[in-house]
Order: sequence, then structure tokens, then C-alpha cells
Amino acid sequence: MAPPYVAIVGASEASATEIATAETVGRLLGEAGAVVVCGGRGGVMAAGCRGVTQAGGTAVGILPGLD
Repeated sequence: MAPPYVAIVGASEASATEIATAETVGRLLGEAGAVVVCGGRGGVMAAGCRGVTQAGGTAVGILPGLD
């Protein structure tokens, strides 16, 4: 069975609480085996990816732009 894909979306400028929450959510998703898809920049998206990778999971960052 394929793993679930879950998106983490949020502000690039976020409070410390929002960053901590996104990192915790990312870690929990990584531990559960989900593939997390998010933007590839800072703030909530970076914190979510950081949490996923800390748990040994897979994060996919999508950057804006044409390249």
C-alpha cells in the first residue's frame, strides 16, 4: 500500500509557536510514514519539512518559479 501524501501549508513569516507546531506536526507525520508535500521556502513549510526529516521521513518541497 502506498503511503499517504499530506500537505503542510502556512506562512513564510510565522511566530515561534507556529514554527514549533509545524515542526511537531511534520515529525508526527514522518513517524507515521506519510510523505509530506509543502512549499520549499521558509516559515511553517520549512519547519514542517524539518520535522519530517528529523523523524527519518520524506519531504517534498515545491518551489515557485519557472525553473
